[in-house]
Amino acid sequence: MTRIALASLLAGFLVLASASVAFAQDTKYPDVLDAKPMFVAGPNHMELAPVKPGATLTQWNGGFTDLTKKPITFTMVGTDPSKGSVTTTVPVYIIPIKMVYGKTNGNKTFDPVTTKVSNGLTVVNNVIASPLFNPGVNFTQGGTNLGTTQYIDAFQRGNFWKSVKKKANANYHVLLGTPTVLAEQTITVTSSQGSVVNNPFASGVVGTYDINDFDNNLQTYIKAFSQINPGVLPLFITYDIYLTSGGCCIGGYHNANGAQPGGQTYSYATYVDSVGAFSQDVSALSHELGEWLDDPFVDNNVNCNDNSILEVGDPLEGTSNYGGYPYTLGGFTYNLQSLVFLGYFGAPKSTSVHSWLAFQDDETHVCPGQ
Repeated sequence: MTRIALASLLAGFLVLASASVAFAQDTKYPDVLDAKPMFVAGPNHMELAPVKPGATLTQWNGGFTDLTKKPITFTMVGTDPSKGSVTTTVPVYIIPIKMVYGKTNGNKTFDPVTTKVSNGLTVVNNVIASPLFNPGVNFTQGGTNLGTTQYIDAFQRGNFWKSVKKKANANYHVLLGTPTVLAEQTITVTSSQGSVVNNPFASGVVGTYDINDFDNNLQTYIKAFSQINPGVLPLFITYDIYLTSGGCCIGGYHNANGAQPGGQTYSYATYVDSVGAFSQDVSALSHELGEWLDDPFVDNNVNCNDNSILEVGDPLEGTSNYGGYPYTLGGFTYNLQSLVFLGYFGAPKSTSVHSWLAFQDDETHVCPGQ
């Protein structure tokens, strides 16, 4: 009798296990219709400008006359590259965001703090180990050594190579400080705000979330952390998430609360771990950091038909691999998006290294309208 009871019990467990496997195999997520890889910027939240900014972002003002003979002025992070070998290091605070989807919209959690990628690091730690913060990659473009440094610094050195190559300015840098990771924040996504869907650009699944609701959450976090002030860059990171705004899929954005010099800048990007996907690993973050560097307050207006502000990542996001190029560091291959130089917006091409229009020499024309 005991043997029969145990056998019956074991058979019952096998039936339940088989049913669970069948249920897992039958779980289906919806497809995204008309998915489009996108990045956005602004508009500046002037109404949220810090009342007493205290510290301010290190910034400089410059300008050029574009090809339509109109004057262009801009504000960028750092100091003027023509004024000497100055190194600017901007403090960075990473705020990881966990996205939780319930039974009605996917029953899945996307957590950048606990999820590990192929090299054994968590998503957040792999961001910190990447060439965006780790100065372990030598960037030699077209035979010209721009330095063994962080990617965004190498880009800006190439952007103003006419000035930086001079002996007096050779050690000019704009660096991102080693990030301090603040407490992870959790967003519970309702069915009206987003859901878990099949990744429209690669394998696996991703979560979606409304960008306006997302930004409202970011404003709350900015106020909640005493470490955040206009002199630092708060950087928000999600894992396998695309934001939506009337359609999918936004990989990142940057913005500011208030104008220069005392406005609070901030940036967001997702980290997608599907090979070949839009926003793969740190590609979206490289896009957003490059744009934050050259247009921190999203108000550097230019005379381009494809872009009204000086956004250096947008012109290349639609190219092969979404503009990304592979760089291996610490045994992991990161994807860094190429960024356009000032010449693309109508500045003298001679300003940049080799008079190129982009960091990877992958742009052949100035912007429409120039």
